[in-house]
Amino acid sequence: MKRNALQLLFLLATPFLLFTNCNEAPTETNSDTASGPPNIIVLLADDLGYGDLSAYGSQSIHTPNIDALAAAGMKFTRFYAGSAVCSPSRASLLTGKFPLRFDIRQHFDDREMHLPAGTLTFPRVLQQNGYRTAHIGKWHLGGIRIQDFTARTAGEAANPGPLQHGFDHYLCNIEDPLVRPELIRERKLYREGGKTLVRNDRRIDEIPKHWTEIKVDEAINVIEESRKADQPFFVNLWFDVPHTPYEPAPERHLSVYEKMGVKGDQLWFRSMVSHLDEQIGRLIDHLETSGLLENTIIVFTSDNGPAYQGSPGPFKGGKTDLHEGGIRVPMIAVWPNRIPANTYSFQTAHMTDLFPTLSALAGIEVEASDLDGMDLSQHLLEQTPLERGVLLWQMDLYKHFQNQGPKPTPYATTVAMNENWKLLADSLQTTELFDLEADHRELYNQLGQQDSIEQLLHTEMRSFLAAPRKSWKK
Repeated sequence: MKRNALQLLFLLATPFLLFTNCNEAPTETNSDTASGPPNIIVLLADDLGYGDLSAYGSQSIHTPNIDALAAAGMKFTRFYAGSAVCSPSRASLLTGKFPLRFDIRQHFDDREMHLPAGTLTFPRVLQQNGYRTAHIGKWHLGGIRIQDFTARTAGEAANPGPLQHGFDHYLCNIEDPLVRPELIRERKLYREGGKTLVRNDRRIDEIPKHWTEIKVDEAINVIEESRKADQPFFVNLWFDVPHTPYEPAPERHLSVYEKMGVKGDQLWFRSMVSHLDEQIGRLIDHLETSGLLENTIIVFTSDNGPAYQGSPGPFKGGKTDLHEGGIRVPMIAVWPNRIPANTYSFQTAHMTDLFPTLSALAGIEVEASDLDGMDLSQHLLEQTPLERGVLLWQMDLYKHFQNQGPKPTPYATTVAMNENWKLLADSLQTTELFDLEADHRELYNQLGQQDSIEQLLHTEMRSFLAAPRKSWKK
């Protein structure tokens, strides 16, 4: 991020730093330049752990632009992904529902699996309320195989993709068993991903740039087109970084860690995160120079905990595991002069909350009973603590642990969480119970010692697993 954009973020933060504290509600500020519905940008990293950003305590990776976002807004310390793997989390973000509601219990294999047609999504709601909606980057919710978008352009039946789920525009890497596995196996996804792109259901000519940079270029183009049309926009910018394959990022990001003696995949991993940070800075700088930053809500988070080279911070587990390291992820929310700057949130929050929360901030009413997520707008604007119901997770068992060391045992496929209590189970066979307030590292299993809590959470699990599901298979 250029210096002027950094300065603006901190200047916008200054009134709150001088006149409020964490226990006071901010004074509402009206801006002459910030009028009309807010623009919305969701930045989603892939496999980025709680401990992979310097804003969250990393001593290994320098992320000054994401840190600046954290300083300009609210940083959540207890935000949960919808799953410990990719596709279920993405489904929960777009739908505001737990992924099991759609029988999504694992990552999609780029074949027949897809988010069911006709599903109510956040972009659809925004689209119906005058927003231009764009998805850019990784999708992993089905429907962008070659056979799918070829069939749609011919007017034939196909699995739904981004356009069918509420987006006016999309740019993705083709997600097809004929394409993606080779790019990943040969470690070329980022450096040569521009060769296999599809935009709005049509394959396009090669863009000879790094895939992360192509995404930000596309986002800037969408933003500019929306600005010229005087139309509010929603940009859903889903990065692949730092998911494997680990590849060397463009300079200067590689040499800075080489000088520290970092080698192998860890070197490439750190360079990828630093490059991601730089590109996010470039996007924020464009918002500032185009006069859009002050009326744009920005959310940054990750789809699940870290894989392989990433860090879960102080937590147990990682990707594919339902302990805290696999599902507790960074989350930063920024809206200059509205969301208090340089604030920390200890509110328990979940990826399903983004749908109702961002809708509320945009002035759009949604039926809360249709969603599993809750509206956090009051908390974001006034720092009001909110009570919430039970949070639930379910995913198929992944015995292969995609992080460092052995996978924590006993294995769990289901979780119910109420306030600070977290019950883990293998299907319905309970395995562990933790008080996260006293034991965030999940070291002291209290199963059998808290009968009423265990019974409450187990009842919620049974109801959750027995509830009807809207499956793509139907």
